[in-house]
Amino acid sequence: MARYRHYDPEQTKMIAVSYGRQLLPGTFEHALSYLIDHEIDLGRFAARFKNDETGAPAYDPAVLLKVVLFAYSRGITSSRTMARACVENVTFIALACDQQPHFTTLAHFVATLGQEVEAVFRDVLMVCNAQGLIGKAMFAIDGCKLPSNASREWSGTRADFERKAAKMERVIAHLVKAHAEQDAREALDPNQDYRREHEERTLATLRKNAAKLRAALAGTTERIGAKGKPIKRNLTDADSATLKSGHGVVQGYIGVAAVDGAHQVIVEAQAHGSPQEHDLLKPVIDGLRGHLAAIGEAGSADGAAYLADAGYHSERGLKALADDRINGYIADGQMRQRDPRYAGPSVHKRPSTAKTFLPRDFTFDPTNGTCLCPAGKSLKLNSANAIINGRKAIVFKGTAETCSSCPLRRQCLRKPEVTAVRQVAFFHGSVESQRPNPHCRAMREKIDSAKGRAIYAQRMGLVEPVFGHTQQRGLRRFTLRGKTKVDTQWKLFCIVHNVAKLQVYGRIAA
Repeated sequence: MARYRHYDPEQTKMIAVSYGRQLLPGTFEHALSYLIDHEIDLGRFAARFKNDETGAPAYDPAVLLKVVLFAYSRGITSSRTMARACVENVTFIALACDQQPHFTTLAHFVATLGQEVEAVFRDVLMVCNAQGLIGKAMFAIDGCKLPSNASREWSGTRADFERKAAKMERVIAHLVKAHAEQDAREALDPNQDYRREHEERTLATLRKNAAKLRAALAGTTERIGAKGKPIKRNLTDADSATLKSGHGVVQGYIGVAAVDGAHQVIVEAQAHGSPQEHDLLKPVIDGLRGHLAAIGEAGSADGAAYLADAGYHSERGLKALADDRINGYIADGQMRQRDPRYAGPSVHKRPSTAKTFLPRDFTFDPTNGTCLCPAGKSLKLNSANAIINGRKAIVFKGTAETCSSCPLRRQCLRKPEVTAVRQVAFFHGSVESQRPNPHCRAMREKIDSAKGRAIYAQRMGLVEPVFGHTQQRGLRRFTLRGKTKVDTQWKLFCIVHNVAKLQVYGRIAA
C-alpha cells in the first residue's frame, strides 16, 4: 500500500512574518497600501482627534482606510466581518500591521468620512491623471440602482400611510373587543391560551407601528414631484427612493458615475435618492469639472463628448448643457426606432415568449369601432382617444361577467388570480408634444447623424463594465442609511475601482 507524507490542515506553526512582504507587488493590496502610504494626504484626518496630551492613541487613518477599502474590494461591507478578518486573515493582518480595530471603530470611521472621502477620491484621481490614465476626451455617464438598508414596506405617499394606519387601528380595535368578550366569560377555553399570547404580541406590534405612522404623518408634509404627483417617501430612510430596476422594484439609491473613455477611470461619483435620473446630468458634469479643476486640469474637458442614455434625456437638462456649451450626446427613448439599421422585420428583436393572447389575437374592426376577444365575446370601448407613451390608441376592455367565467381566462391574463378583466389597446399614430422642446429636437437631430451614432455607440462599452466590475466584487447593495452616508459608501466603491485601474495600468513602486 502506498505511503504518503502526513499533513494536517489544523496544525499550528509559529513563523516570523514580515507584514510588508505579505503584500506582493502587482496585487490590489500592494497598490492600495502604496497609494495610502505615499500618495494620499492623511493630514486632513487629524481634526477628528483631540488626544494630543490626554486620551488613548487613536488608530491611524491609514490603517482604517486600508482595511475598509481592501474589504470592499473583496465584497465585504460588514464591519464585524472586517474586524474578524483583521484577526484571522493574513492579508488583512499585514495591511493593519497586526492592529485589530473593533468593529464599532470601523463602522464609525466609514459612517463619518463625509468630506474626507471626497478628498481621498480626488487624491486617487490625481495619481490616475499623473500616470496618464485619464484621456479627458470622452466621458460616459450612467447610474446603477442599488437597494439600501431600508424596507419597502415603509414606503408610500401620505394617503398610503393614512390607509395603512387606519387598517392597523381597525385590527387593533377588533382584537381588543375580542379579548374583552373572552375576559367577560366565566370559563376560558384552555386551548385559547397560546392564541391569546400570540395575539397580545401582535397587538403590541400593531400599536407600535400605528404610532410610528401617525407620528410620521403629523411631522411631515407631502412632497410633490415634477409631474405634480405625490412622491413616495420611506420612513426607514427618508432620503432613499423607490426605484424600478432590471431586477424589479427596490428601495435604495442611484449610484451615478462619470467614466473616462481612456481607461474607464471614474472621474465623478454621486449617490442620489431620486426615482429618475433626468435632473442628475448637469450636477454630475459640474462635479466632474470640479474634480478636474482640483487636480490642476481646469478647462481640460471643455471640448469633451459627454454620453448618457435616455434616462438623462429631458428638455431642462439639455438646455443646461446648451447654455454651458457642453458637447453632449444624450439618447432618447425613440432613438432605436429611428435608426434605419433596425427598420423592417427585425432580426435584432428577441423572440416573444408571451404565453397570453396578444393584441393581434383579437379581432378589431376600426370602421365600426368594435373588438372581439379570442373567445368570440365582444369587448366594450374603454377609450377612443387614449394616449399611451405619446402614442394614440383605442382601448377596449372586457366585462366582469364575460371574463370571470371565460374558459380561456388563463391564456388571456398574465395573473388571472389578481386581474379581473382583460384590456387591449390598438395604436394608430403618435402625438406631437404640445410643448416646444427645441433642445430635445436638436439633440435628436445630433444623435441621429452618422457621427452622433458612432460616438454614442461607445457609451455602453465604457460605463456598463464599470458597474459590472463593481457588482462582480460583491458590492451589490448599500448597507448604510441617509444620503450623506450612502454617498460616502458609493465613493468608496468607486475608489476601489480606480485603485484597481492603477494596479493594472499604473506604475506602482515595488
